[in-house]
Amino acid sequence: MKAALMYGANDIRIEDIEKPEYDAEGLLLKVEVIGLCGSDIRNLTTDSRKGDYPHIYGHEVVGTVAEVGEKCTKFAVGDRLYVYPAVPCLECEYCRAGNSHSCKNLKAYDRIQGGFAQYMAVPSWGVKGPNIYKIPDDVPFETAVMAEPLSSVYACLDNVNVQIGQTIVIVGAGPIGCLQAELAKIRGANKVIMVEINDQRLTESKEFGVDHTINSLKVDAVEEVKKLTNGQGAHVVISANPSTKAQTQAVYMVRPNGTLVFFGGVPKGELTPIDTNFLHYNSIWVYGHYGSNTIQVKEAFETIISGRIDATRYISEIMPLDNLYDAIQLMKSGKANKVLIKPWMN
Repeated sequence: MKAALMYGANDIRIEDIEKPEYDAEGLLLKVEVIGLCGSDIRNLTTDSRKGDYPHIYGHEVVGTVAEVGEKCTKFAVGDRLYVYPAVPCLECEYCRAGNSHSCKNLKAYDRIQGGFAQYMAVPSWGVKGPNIYKIPDDVPFETAVMAEPLSSVYACLDNVNVQIGQTIVIVGAGPIGCLQAELAKIRGANKVIMVEINDQRLTESKEFGVDHTINSLKVDAVEEVKKLTNGQGAHVVISANPSTKAQTQAVYMVRPNGTLVFFGGVPKGELTPIDTNFLHYNSIWVYGHYGSNTIQVKEAFETIISGRIDATRYISEIMPLDNLYDAIQLMKSGKANKVLIKPWMN
């Protein structure tokens, strides 16, 4: 099969290798479409595995069952599957409390072999787990693949209870920020404000329900948010970007008794200066968000396949696996929203 092997930071090689093996209760998935995520870009452009190479990344995977193990009865050859990248044990303290995203025994496919390849093995622990769903025949793979990025967005807005009448500020107009904007509107938010440094992304964000846009390179974003909220600030501010400066700025956009969400991770080793007095004296809740529990994974998938969110509007480019490096550069340039990879595309 053809696969994109990482040999080090920015060293991605497209090679022909053997198809991965799977156990008797596992299966072999033909990868039809895989999304390129910000975390993929971070992993592929840094020494993310500390010299442990070669490795295949990729976690936003949908595909068709190509082969099944002799004891695999849950799925059959030809099934169209959405494979969520993490599998919780459902037995530890965190899983039993409904926080399966914090599972202490969590397993992930791309720690073994991810989806930037023509085939991916799904071991028995994945097949038996709760996070694989059959894609209806009338739902394109290009739509279903967006269930993975939506899952964490869905969980975030669910956990902070975005609701009718609220004002929401999102800092970062990438695909995640735009999904947050659209879902916030679906949940009843009265006003959604997008803060970003890229004018093209700000313009495009209006297609997803954003009411007001602010370029923080051109104006004082905090002052602009205050003007749009009668001097109060927003009920919920979500920092969905990898910038410590943006995180610091986001603090001052929150109204008293509001909620500040840190959604995007920053580079390892970088610390964000935070005015804790401002948080303390304004009774601001601070929430770090990562992942989604099994119920939220299911509900996000159902939201995507129902068509409530038109996933195709987020897709800027569809590229072959051979062009993975170019896809990374395109995403980093800020000129594309979401880029999908088709491993079988010429």
